[in-house]
Amino acid sequence: MATPTRGTNGASNKGNKFANAGATAGSFVGALGGSFVPPVNVTVNNNKGSARSGSGRSHAESLLPAPEFTSPAQVRNYCNTLRAAAVTLSIEVAMGAEILKGVLAAVPDPDGRAFGSRVRAAKVARKMQRSADALRDAAKNAAACYAVFQQEYEEEINRVRHRARKPQQPVMNWAQQ
Repeated sequence: MATPTRGTNGASNKGNKFANAGATAGSFVGALGGSFVPPVNVTVNNNKGSARSGSGRSHAESLLPAPEFTSPAQVRNYCNTLRAAAVTLSIEVAMGAEILKGVLAAVPDPDGRAFGSRVRAAKVARKMQRSADALRDAAKNAAACYAVFQQEYEEEINRVRHRARKPQQPVMNWAQQ
């Protein structure tokens, strides 16, 4: 019986079945139909100091600002933040649906039907793709919400805007004599 050799750190040099797992996973993911997946970074500002007392849940845990609509700027900020978050999540979920479809398509069909695994994978991924579509629609509706707000409350917004302007001082026109 042969004794396994010991490495410099004292560990035996037996065949490690996980040694090439990263390379195998990388080639598997790369072989998923050759689809291009762009890198997407999600940035979440975590303001831990903005917790509301008595609510049980701080708003720092949320992607959206507090729903306080006491000014047009707060309505605009809420709608823009909702739109940006929904667009980002829509892209993430759509990519997740494609990856899920690729991974599930590699699982063999139990009945051995031709393209059976792809059909099953498409059925499952279709539901996730619908979630991505719903998030995209939420982003559209958030933008539309602010546009309708501006249309419906145009008179009030303009009335306050007019008052907020500084009165212009008369300017002396020296060229006119």
